[in-house]
Amino acid sequence: MRRYFLKLSYVGTKYHGWQQQANTRETIQEIMMVRYSSILGEKIHLLGCGRTDTGVHAREFYAHFEIEKTDLLADYETWLYKFNVVLPHDIAVQQIIPVALDSNARFSARARTYEYYLHFKKDGFLLNRSYYCPNDLNVEEMNKAAAALFNYKDFTSFSRSRTQVKTNDCTIMGAKWEEIENGLKFTIKANRFLRNMVRAIVGTLVDVGKGKLTVQQFREIIESKDRKYAGMSAPACGLYLTKVEYKEGVFEQGLEQLLLVEKRMAESKSEKIV
Repeated sequence: MRRYFLKLSYVGTKYHGWQQQANTRETIQEIMMVRYSSILGEKIHLLGCGRTDTGVHAREFYAHFEIEKTDLLADYETWLYKFNVVLPHDIAVQQIIPVALDSNARFSARARTYEYYLHFKKDGFLLNRSYYCPNDLNVEEMNKAAAALFNYKDFTSFSRSRTQVKTNDCTIMGAKWEEIENGLKFTIKANRFLRNMVRAIVGTLVDVGKGKLTVQQFREIIESKDRKYAGMSAPACGLYLTKVEYKEGVFEQGLEQLLLVEKRMAESKSEKIV
């Protein structure tokens, strides 16, 4: 039995999120599992590093799976090509990384980073990629409220209700708004996130920026541990999973093997050119 991590990215606009669901086949997990099981000749199960909601994007996402029959590194270039050619154009695999059997794409992760984008002036090229918010926002106050997140652990106020998690505690490691061309970018990093948490935080911080809430009221919303007091969830189109960090040792050996394979591939191509 061999276990591999896939490093991938996707545009989530057309999909009902990452997670396989009973009422639709249009999820990234479902599409990948069906097509990879077919080309590998054995049924596989992909476990992702988390679940993204409908319409949310991922610039960096990891999933792991196990297979018995095939050594993917033995013909790595071919398999990387096959893993991509069977997928829609809005899903792409960058690497296939061998890992130990106890490495887990979800539970071995120690931190995740999301970015949220909003723009002020209408731009058709940002359709489904950023939240159109034609309002004057007080970024200074939004950052003061974002800094308050570091003082709390329980984020029930920003969680979807009736979830199956055992705790709503999270450790926020970073949270900041930055001005970009025609808009703002919000970056948030934590050891874990609750369902809908980032979008609920963003929506509530935008209310602070509009002057609907004060920084103190933002703190009181967190302390209430009640979702009904927080703002509306920001649209999914502006949210991107951008980085997943893993415990030491998860990738090291596999990446060394992969570098050797890629080096042999490069040398082989050079010999053919000569």
